[in-house]
Amino acid sequence: MALLDKLPRHLFTQRGWGMLAAGAAALAAAQVMGRRDLLSLAVLLLVLPLVSLAGIRLVKPRFQVYREFNPSPVETSAPTTVRLAVARTGAASGRATMEERLPSRFGESPVFRFPSRSATGGTSRYEYHLRSAQRGQFLIGPVTAEFTDPFGLSLHRQAIDDGDTLTVTPAAVVLPLTGLAGARGNDGVTATRIRANPSDDDVMTREYRHGDPMRRVHWAATARHGSLMVRQEESVTTPEATIILDQRFAAFSGGSGAVPPGIAALDRPSMISSETFEWAVVAAMSISAHLAERNYGLRLLDARGEPAFLRSPSAPEPEVEEYTGASGLQSIAESLAAIQLAGPHARRDSGRRDIFGHRESHGHTESGPPPFDDTLMDKLSAHRMRGPLIAVLGRISPLEALSLAPAAGYGTNAFAIVITERPAEFEDALEKLRQGGWRAAAVPPSVSVAGAWNQFDQDVALPETPATEVRRGAEVAG
Repeated sequence: MALLDKLPRHLFTQRGWGMLAAGAAALAAAQVMGRRDLLSLAVLLLVLPLVSLAGIRLVKPRFQVYREFNPSPVETSAPTTVRLAVARTGAASGRATMEERLPSRFGESPVFRFPSRSATGGTSRYEYHLRSAQRGQFLIGPVTAEFTDPFGLSLHRQAIDDGDTLTVTPAAVVLPLTGLAGARGNDGVTATRIRANPSDDDVMTREYRHGDPMRRVHWAATARHGSLMVRQEESVTTPEATIILDQRFAAFSGGSGAVPPGIAALDRPSMISSETFEWAVVAAMSISAHLAERNYGLRLLDARGEPAFLRSPSAPEPEVEEYTGASGLQSIAESLAAIQLAGPHARRDSGRRDIFGHRESHGHTESGPPPFDDTLMDKLSAHRMRGPLIAVLGRISPLEALSLAPAAGYGTNAFAIVITERPAEFEDALEKLRQGGWRAAAVPPSVSVAGAWNQFDQDVALPETPATEVRRGAEVAG
């Protein structure tokens, strides 16, 4: 049996290998003893496993797989239930061992038998749970089936579906209330009065016009002016908040062009990120949720003024930059799931394409206009004074800060968070932002997002170790 265990398992079962061994022994005995009956037995024992192996590869059982995630997408550290339904579509029968292939981060792949004991109508149903501590898009599956021939001699293993993508979004944390909304109010609603006549000395009223309903007559103003006056129409508008999410590779890689240790430690070879960029992504998600709850419309841009999710593989609509309501917030969460750093970085394999799809030349790639230039300013000026402006930035030089500083004039308030391992090195850049009208702070990733957000209202020292952050949707014990 020890010898049989060392033989390849993807061709024959132990029964099949045993039959082949018995056939070889019978063939040797027939040669030595010169007996025809032993020769016939040897041929039968050798041919039957080979015929079954050929048959199982020519006549393959066919299956149909349906996979469902609940919830989908799922937030980081939250569980999702995977439901599988497997049905045989061909005329073949027999049992099979099936395995759901999973990325290594999810642990051991589940194995199950087909058909299941609770199979109904030819369909077997299975269920298991997944949880990921990191955002991203992960291929769940395919299901591989290992089945045998009717005699149990040979084995065949094949993938029976293509798998499905599980999207894990960053979880927003609860942010404290601040003076972000300014004159518009923290509820995100402002009343805009429509003036019929700019020369009216009272913007709340205007002269009566034929057809105006009498219920709108303003009697106090009528007595004061000596003529019939009516209240002006008021329309409720939704303010807009603009979030600039820095995604430059150099801003989160230390500026050297090489992939920093923090990026490699994330164990996601298909996604270029770092510890500081992950903090920025959670901050962008949390700020978006914080403002969306207060009825703000959201605009998300990158440092070059392009739609923030233009290069995100998980974005439902990459070219969209404006989001409203619960559906808009959900779209932001999905877009942030697989967003990664972009721009020049050092990969010196001449003639090859880098992970961003750009042709490499002298160790760098060229991608788009410079950051914080006129393209961004034009985008911001088109929505001048419609709401606050929030910038979530990586490393920023004094010259780049000088370019970004005038943007503060396009928002009712302007807030900038610079996330870096060494905040003290960026005082010059922060001062230039402040001179332009920004309320700016530099924080290390060890500070909680909520603590950094609260810094805009309270001039207190930030703790070096983050307090426990409360995720939105999590239950808090009283």
